[in-house]
Amino acid sequence: MGERGFTLLELLVVIAIIGVMLAFVPGFMLRGQPGMDVDVAARSIADALRQARSQAVLQNREQLFALDVEERLFRAGGQRAPVQIDRGIEVTFQSARSELMSARIGQIRFFPDGSATGGRIGLTLDGRHAEVAVDWLTGLISVEHAGET
Repeated sequence: MGERGFTLLELLVVIAIIGVMLAFVPGFMLRGQPGMDVDVAARSIADALRQARSQAVLQNREQLFALDVEERLFRAGGQRAPVQIDRGIEVTFQSARSELMSARIGQIRFFPDGSATGGRIGLTLDGRHAEVAVDWLTGLISVEHAGET
């Protein structure tokens, strides 16, 4: 007679499915709330920036975060596909002059020591504003939220 129960593989599959579901729940819950798309976009950009910084330090080589303001697309580090920012969100970008590729495309460069060229990304929708900032000296990323603009 065999024992009744779950194998480790079955438990890992269930945990992975639950993890994927939980990753999408906040986005679905926040979609119905006005202005929350700005907060979700700011967190997504901040996460991508942190990933690029971590890769620069771990791989001991420069990593780039690139942003197309007009198309509202960004890509960080080793990401293959760009990420789309909600079309309704107004995006602004400030960076070192050397990192501006054109009037609409710029980048933030992260160095192996964790520092960066620095920059600010502003996101505005329906009176809500969020700003993602990268400190040039430390490379640390911060997100500031404001209510009505």
